[in-house]
Amino acid sequence: MSSVLHIAEIPYENGTIRFRYARILSADGTRWIKHGLFSAHHPNGTLSSEGMYLNGQEHGLWTEYHSNGQMAARGHYANGKEVGHWEFWSSDGSLEEGEDYPLPD
Repeated sequence: MSSVLHIAEIPYENGTIRFRYARILSADGTRWIKHGLFSAHHPNGTLSSEGMYLNGQEHGLWTEYHSNGQMAARGHYANGKEVGHWEFWSSDGSLEEGEDYPLPD
């Protein structure tokens, strides 16, 4: 893999940013791999989700938001899979029931 990070911005049809993420070129130069900070945005421009990718897989803390800006979910990934305790909120900001996922081996 290339060690040079490139930033990709993918817009909605109206031009606002839908996705913004760091990526690297695969070792054989045939495809881009998400690696680093990732953010997604609602059509109204507010943040939808943010987290990190490690060699193409979600890794570390991820946070998701409702279109009104209220937090929707927060939890960790390890190698592309949800791990540990995740918290969830309704769009009015009230805490909902959380969910526990297996920890990595």
